[in-house]
Amino acid sequence: MVKVRTVLGDLSAGELGVTDSHDHLFFRSALLPGQELDDPEAALQEAKDFAAAGGRTIVQWTPYGLGRGAEWLPEIAKSAGVHVVAATGFHRADHYAAEVVAEVRPRLAELFVRELTDGIGDTGVKAGMIKVAGGFHVLDAHAREVLIAAAEAHHATGAPIGIHHELGSGADAVLELLVDDRGVPPTSVILGHLNRFPDHELHLEVAARGAFLAFDGPSRANNATDPHLFECLGALVDAGYAGQLLLGGDTTTAKARGATGEGPGMPYLLTGLRPRLIRRFGEEFAADMFVANPARAFAAPWAG
Repeated sequence: MVKVRTVLGDLSAGELGVTDSHDHLFFRSALLPGQELDDPEAALQEAKDFAAAGGRTIVQWTPYGLGRGAEWLPEIAKSAGVHVVAATGFHRADHYAAEVVAEVRPRLAELFVRELTDGIGDTGVKAGMIKVAGGFHVLDAHAREVLIAAAEAHHATGAPIGIHHELGSGADAVLELLVDDRGVPPTSVILGHLNRFPDHELHLEVAARGAFLAFDGPSRANNATDPHLFECLGALVDAGYAGQLLLGGDTTTAKARGATGEGPGMPYLLTGLRPRLIRRFGEEFAADMFVANPARAFAAPWAG
């Protein structure tokens, strides 16, 4: 049966409710020194604030080796009254020490499948998606190897695959590898960060392939492209692709948290962006983007 795999167990897709489709309660990378999301109390408060704003589900895209806090996620979900989807997967190589890449790369598909079906380490928490990364416009050798492993894990489990696109680029190359070469259904692919490369023609091309398109809400990291968000969404809505659009906050630094940093944080998706989306596109569109579309994007016919 098609379900969404959360840290507290599998749910029917209709139980997700209002969803932040791409965010981070925990995240640690050498590329962001001093900005680690590693405080469980701060993560809990952020989740509670999101719930108080009407949020029901947080999809955390933090993959293997980047401090995803799997041991804390179930208690945060219970205490905040939200569903949390965790991720397996592997990021761009420069997020890791060289020895970690060398040790993990030969067994990526095996690792992904194990974390999706048996759980992450000894936590008992099962991942509910695979998060991997493309390259800048083209796929380097590392990206190709990780994407191929993700395709293998998808075929073994049914799990959806979320893609970090470097500066929003390369979505066409990712679809060529995953869908054309490796047979992953486009409806199991979520193309992330597309607002970081506000090329309407490219967005329309990849939407026509049937994948889900994920956009980030206002963020400190991508403030230069944030003003193009509504233009990008409008072009896709006008072309009939409203049913394939997702929105997330993508909070990757302590400074960007709303609860303990300078914001905007997870709640802003609902307190700031959602009212504007309703004024521009209507209530039905907002319901699709926050409820109906995530329910389809993160549901899978799980094997294992």
